[in-house]
Amino acid sequence: MKKELIDKYRCKSVDELEQAGKLLLEKHDNKRIFAFIGEMGVGKTSFIKVLCRLLGAEEYVTSPTFSIINEYITHKGNSLYHFDLYRINPEDVFDLGYEEYLFSGNYCFIEWADKIRELLPEETVIVEMKEEGGERVIYF
Repeated sequence: MKKELIDKYRCKSVDELEQAGKLLLEKHDNKRIFAFIGEMGVGKTSFIKVLCRLLGAEEYVTSPTFSIINEYITHKGNSLYHFDLYRINPEDVFDLGYEEYLFSGNYCFIEWADKIRELLPEETVIVEMKEEGGERVIYF
């Protein structure tokens, strides 16, 4: 898993997340697994909503807080997987069949990925989000 966070983007509003999303997807156009790390309320779900929309999700994107995994279908018929691991014990991800999702070749966006960091594939893109002075700061 990539350990070095090279790029840093500051977003003052939700609207600016779209530009950051375009840059993230463009920079990592050959990657499919994105691990989001950051405190509660920093905007992980909001950013994933933008990414899913940019990738063509036809459904309304919501947080999978209780369902753990949401699947969205794009206008091209591809699946996008959105995980929220906040309420799960790390050893329980095996019961979810997480490997099938991660190795499906489809986009996987994982909130609270630090809980399973050692289980993520080497090619996972780490996206760290912080709040600094009223702005979202996104590192990847």
